[in-house]
Amino acid sequence: MSSINIRKRSPRDTAWIQTLMLESWGSDVVVLQRRLYYPVELPAFIAEQNKERMGFVTYVLEDGTCEIISLNSLQPGLGIGTLLLDAVKKIALKNNCTEMKLFTTNDNTTALRFYQKYGFYLEELIKNGVASDRTIKPEIPLKTDNGIPIRDYLFLKMRLET
Repeated sequence: MSSINIRKRSPRDTAWIQTLMLESWGSDVVVLQRRLYYPVELPAFIAEQNKERMGFVTYVLEDGTCEIISLNSLQPGLGIGTLLLDAVKKIALKNNCTEMKLFTTNDNTTALRFYQKYGFYLEELIKNGVASDRTIKPEIPLKTDNGIPIRDYLFLKMRLET
């Protein structure tokens, strides 16, 4: 199997990112704590294997912090998510960020496990935090396919050291 290449996004990735967001997130907008983000407009890294896109990560650098906005891996278990986070971490350090942070929801146990293994720690549980975002983005489901209610945000952080 050939290696996975990580590169900065280019204009030719815009339609692909938008389609993937619609398919996997139900919308091309991400709402986090009443803040709206459009991943097609954010800095991003793309994971490719044999010229085929395998995933992407979007992020925002602000006030010494790097916030992960979205992370999509089309084939879990290959290390794509780790490689994408490594690329973001490198850019965050280059921009003198002292921490990385992100939000996930209570139902996303796979993501919680992945982020903790990567080095993030749970900073805060925001009970019923998704409810206010549903008023902005009503397509956020009430439950996952396995029946877990989607209601709380888990806020995770990771200190960055050079």
